[in-house]
Amino acid sequence: MGRGMYPPQPTIYVNNLNDKVKKEELKKSLYAIFSQFGEILEIVAAKNLRARGQAFVVFKDINSASNALRSMQGFPFYEKPMRINYAKKKSDAVAKLDGSYVAKDKKSTKEKRKAPDQGGDAKRVMEKAMPMMGMMQGMMQGMIPPGMQPPVNNVPPMPPRPTPPQTGSEIPHKILFLQNLPPETTEMMLTMLFEQFPGFKETRLVPGRHDIAFVEFEVDQQASQAKQALNQFKITPKNAMSISFANK
Repeated sequence: MGRGMYPPQPTIYVNNLNDKVKKEELKKSLYAIFSQFGEILEIVAAKNLRARGQAFVVFKDINSASNALRSMQGFPFYEKPMRINYAKKKSDAVAKLDGSYVAKDKKSTKEKRKAPDQGGDAKRVMEKAMPMMGMMQGMMQGMIPPGMQPPVNNVPPMPPRPTPPQTGSEIPHKILFLQNLPPETTEMMLTMLFEQFPGFKETRLVPGRHDIAFVEFEVDQQASQAKQALNQFKITPKNAMSISFANK
């Protein structure tokens, strides 16, 4: 690596990441592969050009960070081997937990900003802000969930049709059936989770259904090994993945 190893701490610095991956997808994928080592407090990834290809993963404790560093060093992530080191400084999230957090003084920065003190200056500022305010209002209105909008002509909306529950099998099979997946699940995220097991062949998402998927291995025994290791694995803090064998 280009720099020496820093002293162990709960935050690890990950670089040599694929800079073509969008920020949100990158953070979700990092969470998917690193959460197996312990509780993650936050993942920081900037989208500006200078900070692309790098991220910080903040664990709750040093042991989790150390295990992640040792296990994932050089792991092929979006076709590039990750380079991992401990971060130079403690993150704010960890500092708040151990009581050492000190809020940054923003007073001096604010004082340096020149506030408009002339009536004409204030008017020009408001004129510039009005288009942005209108755009933000439109965005917020568009973000109101459909169920929260008043029904047209006072006719109550039809309740959504319940989706019949699907069940897998406990008879060993080379294809695994995954359930309770979060909406942000991607084929790449699942592939990175399962390709670490021998015999992995492919991941198949189900069109129109974000909550289920299939993962195929070469033989039943290899699928059983992956099922035993990843059943109830939390892709997100609220979604524990349920794995069973696909029906033969």
